[in-house]
Amino acid sequence: MKPSEKEEEYHARMEYEKKKKLDEEKNKNLKAADREKLKQLHYMMCPKCGMHLIEIDYRNIKIDKCSECEGIWLDAGELEPIIKMEKSGLDKLFSVFMK
Repeated sequence: MKPSEKEEEYHARMEYEKKKKLDEEKNKNLKAADREKLKQLHYMMCPKCGMHLIEIDYRNIKIDKCSECEGIWLDAGELEPIIKMEKSGLDKLFSVFMK
């Protein structure tokens, strides 16, 4: 029997919360110096391939695009304004990133 969409959403949310809690515990134990070192190593680097991210400001939304794999990354709070855009605004946003 295939799970319903709500069941899949629930399980995904529970898995995320479990992993987030484990990560928070691990991060809580990091020393401030180690935390700063990690931040410097990873700042504006692609989480997928590790290359530099290029920040693009589109309608006051800062969108990061990888210079190598061309992945598109959003910081916390940047997805909500994109979701609220009308289709024409979304089309224009995506056209910025097309080759």
